[in-house]
Amino acid sequence: MRVVVAPDKFKGSLEAADVVEHLAAGLRAVDPSVEVVAVPVADGGEGTLDAAVGAGFTACPATVTGPVGEPVETEYALRGRTAVVEMAQASGLVALPTDEHGEPVPDAGGATSRGTGELVRAALDAGAQTVVLGVGGSACTDGGAGLLQGLGARLLDDAGDELGRGGAALARLARVDLSGLDPRVRGARFMLAADVDNPLTGPRGAAAVFGPQKGADPDTVERLDAALAVFRDRLAEALGPDVLEAAAAPGAGAAGGVGFAALAVLGAVRRPGIDVVLELTGLAGRVAGADLVVTGEGSLDEQSLGGKTPMGVAAAAHAAGVPVVAVCGRTTLAPEVLRGAGFARTWALADLEPDPRVSMREAGRLLEQVGADLARELPGLVRGATPTHPAPATAGAPDQKDQ
Repeated sequence: MRVVVAPDKFKGSLEAADVVEHLAAGLRAVDPSVEVVAVPVADGGEGTLDAAVGAGFTACPATVTGPVGEPVETEYALRGRTAVVEMAQASGLVALPTDEHGEPVPDAGGATSRGTGELVRAALDAGAQTVVLGVGGSACTDGGAGLLQGLGARLLDDAGDELGRGGAALARLARVDLSGLDPRVRGARFMLAADVDNPLTGPRGAAAVFGPQKGADPDTVERLDAALAVFRDRLAEALGPDVLEAAAAPGAGAAGGVGFAALAVLGAVRRPGIDVVLELTGLAGRVAGADLVVTGEGSLDEQSLGGKTPMGVAAAAHAAGVPVVAVCGRTTLAPEVLRGAGFARTWALADLEPDPRVSMREAGRLLEQVGADLARELPGLVRGATPTHPAPATAGAPDQKDQ
């Protein structure tokens, strides 16, 4: 039997590669002859770098400016002339300093995306001509101003002085000077891996929807939204009216507005994160000829149906005529919905351990138990499963988390 195991991370518990390892251990404990093909994946946010490295990219270390100005040690991934930059690594919530309880300390108005721009520059230094920007998990709401600063742009106030970091400072922006922007940007191809369709400003904009997740109270949200509008207008003065269209485009509000800078200045093309990652990992080719595909994530819910990892993997399995099952920490979906989404069987760790704290803490052990159960059912799943067409990727709500 050949089983492809292609899950996303179980957030707050295990990375995708760890999920694969524990499921594989359970499978092999019951049937050592099972061939497990490990394909850890992600939806374009946190975990995208690990998925790329698992697919054969090389992790390249870099030291960049963190979200609150302190240096952080991070990585980008490179294969040939293609680089993968995961924003969370440089400018994300996970890169924030932590309090005495180990919880990140947000800085809604002052956090910057500069480190992401510095990572892009490092990738260009290494010869990258295509750069994939995975933008989930950001800590900032600066419209991508920091991203541009990391690539050589200057943001100036009325006195001609450089602005400080963060979205709040954009309220004082008088002029955007792009003369120092890295010239290699014009010759590179940028891909924005982002699922959200929010514009830059307004009631569905970066500040209003995602600011509270980054510690912004209502007053800060209002000030950040106004500051982003100033940035939009000053950038339009520098580049022309197409900037205004970019600000209103779907995805401009992704990652605190980094989507806007990527679209307006880098000329990025936005694509669903899961589609980008599945291409990077070559999942379609690895699924071909398999007996079963296993996917999953921490919470299998309505947002999962909106085009997140399990649905993308299920679609690839269906296209190859291979049955697919799902493993998750918990699910809010009814069995008939899961079957309609194309899953022949679904295991939830919550069914084995109802206490969520214990389930998260002991996810590895529980996944090995699921892997063993899966191995026992494997012959029946392979013989008896008739894959159904997965539900359309638009069936659920767009992902509104950690952007």
